[in-house]
Amino acid sequence: MGKPLFITGIGTEIGKTVVAAIVTEALEADYWKPVQCGNLKSTDSHKVKALVSNKKTICHPENYLLKMPASPHLASKQENISVSLNEIKKTFDKISGNSTLVIEGAGGILVPLNDKHFNADLIKKLDATVIIVSRNYLGSINHSLLTAEFCRQNKLDVAGWIFNDQFMNYEDEIVNWSGYPKLGSIPVADHLSKKFVKQMAELITPRLKRFV
Repeated sequence: MGKPLFITGIGTEIGKTVVAAIVTEALEADYWKPVQCGNLKSTDSHKVKALVSNKKTICHPENYLLKMPASPHLASKQENISVSLNEIKKTFDKISGNSTLVIEGAGGILVPLNDKHFNADLIKKLDATVIIVSRNYLGSINHSLLTAEFCRQNKLDVAGWIFNDQFMNYEDEIVNWSGYPKLGSIPVADHLSKKFVKQMAELITPRLKRFV
């Protein structure tokens, strides 16, 4: 199998979980979110499992289920624990290898996991390829290009962008300025469902097959 795919975003609440479900469905991949903060009764793993249609996907359990809806370094302190990249890597070594693995990060590329490490450090630790999720909103050009520049400066392996929402049409400009290709563009869904995820997956599958 190829390298794992790490879904990160230009910020929070930008549609990473929906994109993760679509990529997972497109590749009939496994899904894993190592760190979940808040919403423990309806985690992102629960949501992805409910949205994929194929019978091959396995949604692996989280390493950390933290009650506080905050960055992992804060949420974990509330429970007197620390998020360990080494522990996450041990789990990764156990669950990877049999199929493509889609990993969803907690927030954006520079969200702190503990007092020393960020999502970017976890990406390097797992030798993952990054898919950046950008939601179109006022200010997203700046947030998108800052994320892209950080990835380039830190030599992260970036597959490209998946955009969602339709605030204004500047996706192509972000692609051109960043130098990273567009993998897909997800419209606003009136009703988020398995059918919608499957339809979107079929559209982006040809652009993702090289990562299998």
